[in-house]
Amino acid sequence: MTLWDIGRCLQDGFQKLLMEDHKLQRVEISQRLLQRCQQDNGDEDRTHIDVEPGGDFQANNNLFDNLITGDETWVHLNTPETKRDSMTWKHPSSPVTKKFKVQRSAAKVMATVFWDAKGVILLDILPQGQCINAARYCSILDRLKEAIRRKRPVLLRRGVVLQHDNATPHSANLTQQWLQRYGWEILPHPAHSPDLAPSDFHLFGPLKHHLGGMAYETEDDLISELRNWFDNLDVDFFRVGINSLLSR
Repeated sequence: MTLWDIGRCLQDGFQKLLMEDHKLQRVEISQRLLQRCQQDNGDEDRTHIDVEPGGDFQANNNLFDNLITGDETWVHLNTPETKRDSMTWKHPSSPVTKKFKVQRSAAKVMATVFWDAKGVILLDILPQGQCINAARYCSILDRLKEAIRRKRPVLLRRGVVLQHDNATPHSANLTQQWLQRYGWEILPHPAHSPDLAPSDFHLFGPLKHHLGGMAYETEDDLISELRNWFDNLDVDFFRVGINSLLSR
């Protein structure tokens, strides 16, 4: 066996170990959160919770009542349709429709969205040419705190529970100090688990689908469209997204 073979075996073994470690972390965190839900509903003696996706069990759950979730995503000024978006019904004898190939534009902005079961609390747009780091993220949290004060003042009295992933700006020491200063609780989130992040599995997909095939002349036009889309979403859309965390 060559040194290359040995190195490859060690690498494969390390990857498998990491995968198993992440699986165990997901199970451990999920168990803790389910136990938290049981305690908040006075069901400490129950060993599990039976709930259908989108069910109403969470209506009186303190955890979900206080939960705010948020994440970042890139949105382009020109977003071509996907193959599924551009599919049309036609008769077998109909001529083939010719379509121009559209490339996604390089111009893009990063949108940070914080929302809860009632709707969007804050939409922040990162100016082009800037990067999201701990200092910028803390400034966004400052704006989020003020938005909560205006839109959800009761949360500041009851205590904010924040759900975000483990991206570097979110887990940096500066961010942790900010969160400790204001006493916000951070909902534990297992690594590499976008399926447990409401923004990833519920919000950003429909947003990108809505923007498919659209092109905007300016950044302001795109931002205006983002705000209009979020404002026109029904409150049930947000409720279902938050409540889905329990079944997931």
